[in-house]
Amino acid sequence: MPDLSGTRRRRRRDVVVAFGVLLVAFVLLLGPMQWSRTVRQFLRTTVLWPLTSLNSWMTTRRAERDDLREVRAQRDSLAAVLAAQAVLGEENARLRALLSLSQRAGSQFRPAQLLRLGSDAAEGTFLIDAGAEQGVVVGSPVLTVGGLVGVVREVYRRSAQAIDWTHQEFRVSAMTADGQVYGIVEPRRGAFREADLLVMTGAPFHSDVRPCSRIVTSGRGAVFPRGVPIGQVQTIADADTGWRKSYVVRPSVRPEEATHVLVGLSTTGTVDLSEVWDISASRETRPAGNPPAPARSP
Repeated sequence: MPDLSGTRRRRRRDVVVAFGVLLVAFVLLLGPMQWSRTVRQFLRTTVLWPLTSLNSWMTTRRAERDDLREVRAQRDSLAAVLAAQAVLGEENARLRALLSLSQRAGSQFRPAQLLRLGSDAAEGTFLIDAGAEQGVVVGSPVLTVGGLVGVVREVYRRSAQAIDWTHQEFRVSAMTADGQVYGIVEPRRGAFREADLLVMTGAPFHSDVRPCSRIVTSGRGAVFPRGVPIGQVQTIADADTGWRKSYVVRPSVRPEEATHVLVGLSTTGTVDLSEVWDISASRETRPAGNPPAPARSP
């Protein structure tokens, strides 16, 4: 049998509680303000204290989380600004060095921007934003502050296509900085692009080029100016018995790092740039007909 009497008692109790709440609310609504203030304070410090404490804790935690998120955002923004400034600082330093090199090299060279073609088929080639209108010709050398980058192969009206020293067809007549040993420098492919090196072939068998010796352009062939740094000897590559030696050369310039360059004009083949890079080759070893280096700008 259902407990009807218990159900009635609970209903009656609920009605009484509801009536009491309404009565208290009515009295507080019509009574003096002091009464309602006292009751509110009593309820906050007793029945509602756990809820108010929980709400206060959640509000504090939310504020701390927002502050942490803002601090992280500020830190990331500051890191981005510092990184951008570092890149701009490096580029500014490179441009200043290139401007100084341009002033020392003279009017036979002009600055240009290097643009990579971005395809595997064009590996070892690049574009420069200077062409026939600026005096660039096929065979114009491409230089940067560190030394030789490559040579122009095709010339257009306002641009030109060039190959860097990693290209399989690149060759340059070279010598040691003291002018005692001559040879031909050509690329040697590594396991990956950053591991590419150079090899100076055709050196006399009796030559003894020490590691870290500077290798520069010789000026022979009237294509590349004399005295442009190519790299430093790393080790001996091989030797043909009684005939020739070859030396592995660590390049002075990594083509993938070059962004701004100097490109030679039509009269650079007989220019001597030894003094521009302070190359110590004696004047007696200069090819016949090579004039001295252009005067330095003040």
